[in-house]
Amino acid sequence: MRTKKGFSERFDWTLCLLLMLFCLVSCIAIYSAQGPKDSYLQSQIMWYVIGSITIAIIMYFDNEQIQQITWLLYGVGAILLIGLLLAPVTDFTPKRGGAQSWYVIPHIGSIQPSEYMKVFYILAIAKVITNHHKKTIYKSLLTDFILMCKLGVVAGIPIGLVIAQDFGTTLVLMAILIGMMLVSEISWKILIPLYGTAAAFGSIVLYLAIFGRELLEKYLGVDPYQFDRINSWLDPHNAGDSGFQLVKSLMAIGSGLISGKGVGNEEVYIPERHTDFIFTIIGEEYGFIGGSIVIILYFFLIYHLVRTALKTADPYSIYITVGVISMITFHVFENIGMTIQLLPITGIPLPFISYGGSALMTNMMAMGLMFSIRYHHKSYMFSSSSLSF
Repeated sequence: MRTKKGFSERFDWTLCLLLMLFCLVSCIAIYSAQGPKDSYLQSQIMWYVIGSITIAIIMYFDNEQIQQITWLLYGVGAILLIGLLLAPVTDFTPKRGGAQSWYVIPHIGSIQPSEYMKVFYILAIAKVITNHHKKTIYKSLLTDFILMCKLGVVAGIPIGLVIAQDFGTTLVLMAILIGMMLVSEISWKILIPLYGTAAAFGSIVLYLAIFGRELLEKYLGVDPYQFDRINSWLDPHNAGDSGFQLVKSLMAIGSGLISGKGVGNEEVYIPERHTDFIFTIIGEEYGFIGGSIVIILYFFLIYHLVRTALKTADPYSIYITVGVISMITFHVFENIGMTIQLLPITGIPLPFISYGGSALMTNMMAMGLMFSIRYHHKSYMFSSSSLSF
């Protein structure tokens, strides 16, 4: 027999508290980076308010309703990405940092479709996996291969549309696909060779990018300037202008020592410090302690999302949750890693903390799906799924 729960029991208070803490950290970091008179802090607060309203709206949609609009959302996202590829460079579709990735709407701001596409992409992949298993009575290597082909088509469209303009987003989409395929029940006889081949190919490309650049330029048409990020990652001090940002980032984080320099006492100038490099501000002004607190917050968030996936009995909800976990984990790992020279710089923001309306709204939409899963979770008496989150 199904047990009924009130709003207070169905609402995810733990996730709400974590988001409030992230909002606080984001506001403090942006205030430290830009000062009290700058509009970035007010804009970030506004986006958090809009994001909270978005969460409240998404929370009241159950899985069946979300599935019904999945292809519509996916299609809208794909059309917006195609529009950017076909549109000329104008004030409406400007080119920033060498990439044409935004629509600029007067009096509203910039919209980056590739960010929103991450959520639509997760929903589409989750639906494909769920529908495939519903229709597959007898599971075999052939049915697993068919599922893999379906996922390749669904994933290939957005990846193909953004790979030329936004390599960072491409990596995020690939990370989401890899994470969701791991729990898609595809046989390891297929996944191990697939992942092994991908890892080997990536390793060869990285090796050639370091020691055999002539081959990449000759056979893959790679422009020499595209190696700048590799140069700045491996040896930023001798990479000229391309290594300037990373050198400053290392200086800022290193100078913060244990407890940091205090609010507003940054001494190292860092470009884009309120967006992609906001972790350097945290490291400089709040030191190792401040950086550790941020990382611990992400650990608790991911841990809570993992528990959400384990507690729900609905496969579609599980796949969505794994996709969101993969997205956030990769963002955190790549963003923090690039500020301390563990990974190349890719322009990926720090979730919930970096300034940016599209990125924050994407993450809040993903959290709206998590609130929806908890809110519409069906508990049955004497069932293990009736345990509290």
